[in-house]
Amino acid sequence: MKPENSRHRPTQLAAQIVHRIRSAGPLSVAEYMRVCLHDPAHGYYRTQHAIGRAGDFITAPEISQVFGELIGLWCAVVWQQMGAPSQLNLIELGPGRGTLMRDALRAAKAAPDFYTAITVHLVETNAALLEHQRTLLNDETVPIRWHKDIEGNHAKRPTIVVANEFLDTMPIDQWVFRSERWRQRCIGLDEAQKLAFFDERLDSELHPTFEQAATPREGDIFETRPAFAAFASTLASLGSPFAALVIDYGHTGPAFGNTLQSIREHRYEDPLAAPGEADLTAQIDFTALANAMSAAGFSVDGPVSQAEFLGSLGIAERARHLMGANPRSAISIEGAIARLMAPNGMGTRFKAIAARDPGLPSLPGLAQVDNGLTRS
Repeated sequence: MKPENSRHRPTQLAAQIVHRIRSAGPLSVAEYMRVCLHDPAHGYYRTQHAIGRAGDFITAPEISQVFGELIGLWCAVVWQQMGAPSQLNLIELGPGRGTLMRDALRAAKAAPDFYTAITVHLVETNAALLEHQRTLLNDETVPIRWHKDIEGNHAKRPTIVVANEFLDTMPIDQWVFRSERWRQRCIGLDEAQKLAFFDERLDSELHPTFEQAATPREGDIFETRPAFAAFASTLASLGSPFAALVIDYGHTGPAFGNTLQSIREHRYEDPLAAPGEADLTAQIDFTALANAMSAAGFSVDGPVSQAEFLGSLGIAERARHLMGANPRSAISIEGAIARLMAPNGMGTRFKAIAARDPGLPSLPGLAQVDNGLTRS
């Protein structure tokens, strides 16, 4: 096994991981991500503020209020497609600082019957972010409830789920093609007892099943997300009629390539450098996600690029209206919209996909796309 070089800063979680590897052997990439992000005492999403200029990264709702407003109006249209039920669960997964929901609810007030039908459910595990959400949403008149998992305590009723930059933190397994065989990529210890990546030989019964349209080359890395199936199954257990909107960064794959990344203070760093103190994510394979949602019984719309999705919802018109009402902020508003729509940036790297009950019509802003294999 040949390790990859990495530079490290000591953290409490790193010491725990080293001890665990010494005792029980290497960790899969998926298990490493789970520990780094969700360890009860030192996990990144248990302890870090993460989002915002003072955090480690900025999400679309923090760039422009128009993003959340358009999502709110999208939800109102979907609610109408459901037959305008008198009660609706609006669930957001990973609500961050609460900015998206604040802006969505502001826009929802333009449709009073929709606004009064809503009960908001926010799925959050970070205590610091939860308190920020409570403060930001304190003046809202709709019921707002917090949960630690998707299942929560939701009454069975019509449901819309929104997940913006949520699924990219779901753990991935990585597989490396070496000498005509797939080997699992793991985290072990090098000769200096530092964390390092290794290729681990697989037992035949553990060999992954790949749906590929191209022959792998030596050293190719392939990523899988077993959690997609459980995620789709959980969505299927929620109320009906049902619709879910997912916006995240990724590819319409499957794709060969290592997409695991670590971000700290708005800069990329070695994923092994500071366990528990940096965000770990990986690109979404939207084809795999679509397949999982279809297998759970949903009809799937998309994926389309974020630029296509927001453009179809009228982001340009909304931005012009906002600039007209706030001429002194026109330049900053225009710059924020350009960032969301950038053809070589967020506009194409991020994509939108939706799942719905088969009885519902196609959801607004989305169209089915055929995809083939790519290399990232």
